[in-house]
Amino acid sequence: MQVQIQALLTAQEGARTGGEAMGSNMGSHMEVAKPAIFNGEAGKVGGFITACRLFLRMKLREAMVEEQMQWVLSYVQGGSADVWKENVMEELELGEVEYESAEKFLTSLKKEFGGGEEKSMKAVELRKMEQGGRTMEEFMQEFKQAARGSGYEGSVMIQSSKC
Repeated sequence: MQVQIQALLTAQEGARTGGEAMGSNMGSHMEVAKPAIFNGEAGKVGGFITACRLFLRMKLREAMVEEQMQWVLSYVQGGSADVWKENVMEELELGEVEYESAEKFLTSLKKEFGGGEEKSMKAVELRKMEQGGRTMEEFMQEFKQAARGSGYEGSVMIQSSKC
């Protein structure tokens, strides 16, 4: 209860002084969904990394890189991801590998589990897409999402219609 009262007082003070009291800590008071457990499935690596990035930026921005990486690794469980996690942890403990940022760590995770498979899966998904009963806006958002990481970004993409 005391913590909540203090948070309210801090928020009020921030509103009175133009927001400085809340500043970059605003994210620490917001609720952010945690990522689902990642088990190494290539098709799920993109969503996992996006969820991790969001959480890291909103909740763990001030944490050290090592703490951010350990937090991400705590959500890597099961399947082929377990073996990868053990190897990474061992390499880190032995000082064989060092990451300058959590972003570089997430990039290596994506390279390990996304690789070319994700690109080809997204390209196939693009070819099979149909608007169906969705609105144009819904369809376009899904289309843009599928295009990211497909290897077609920046290319002119024309959708054929079935007559």
